Amino acid sequence: MNKTLVIEVKYKERIDKYISDNSDISRNDAKDLILNKNVIINDSIIVNKPKFIVSENQVISIKEIPFKVTDIIPEKIDLKIVYEDSDLIVIDKPSGMVVHPAPGNLKGTLVNGLLYHFQKNLSDVNGQMRPGILHRIDKDTSGLLIVAKNNKAHTFLAQQLKDHLIKRKYKAIVEGFVQNEITHIDLPIGRDPMNRQKMSVIKQNSKNAITHVYLEKHFNYNDKPYSLIRCELETGRTHQIRVHMAYIKHPVFGDPLYDKKVDEFNQRLHAYEIEFTHPNGQNLKFTTELPKEFEISN
Repeated sequence: MNKTLVIEVKYKERIDKYISDNSDISRNDAKDLILNKNVIINDSIIVNKPKFIVSENQVISIKEIPFKVTDIIPEKIDLKIVYEDSDLIVIDKPSGMVVHPAPGNLKGTLVNGLLYHFQKNLSDVNGQMRPGILHRIDKDTSGLLIVAKNNKAHTFLAQQLKDHLIKRKYKAIVEGFVQNEITHIDLPIGRDPMNRQKMSVIKQNSKNAITHVYLEKHFNYNDKPYSLIRCELETGRTHQIRVHMAYIKHPVFGDPLYDKKVDEFNQRLHAYEIEFTHPNGQNLKFTTELPKEFEISN
């Protein structure tokens, strides 16, 4: 059985490496697909060299991908299910849980738990490694995300996500006293050229990113100033809140990548509310309580 994969390019890179880093395809398999002329850019350019450099906003289409059986094992992992029907599930993900498996990390992910609880009753639009996964939140970010049970629901919800119609709200504890009641941050985000694991506010090879920050309160913890904030996103860039808050000198408390680790929970960033239109046309909104690790703000 073969399938087609579509990947949107977010940064400049060799195409074989970009495919490998952003899919379940190994770099060697990517090279073979390229040499066999199964990789197309923007539905018009057939790529025949693995060293071809892709640029941001291009779209890679990969044809005739061999369907391989993976080693993902269903695991009996407790999942906090906020809502479920025949089309979708809303999960409250704990901090520390990776959303989907990747080479070298095939156990303990949300997908392992989903496969146990829902077996094959999950969409496969995003391939074998991401059954049901519509969108992600970082490993150490807790909170709500949507899982699609079938391809029709997945496609419907993915279009809302693309059109920025799924509303996601976050709460975070950040260092220092945020001065303004409302702060609008409109700064482009791209891959950090010095550290590929990080994103940064950068002009070259970046995308616009807009975060609205609302101050909830100031407080002191261990004789240091902190703020509890609410964030609403107009865009959904990788690490967006973490990057924007670090840039304005109010990094998320406990963020091991953009500030400093304080414990195993890591960054105090929680996706507490999500609102979207169900495939049946109904408007749905869900909220969840803050984890106990946020109690330092009480």
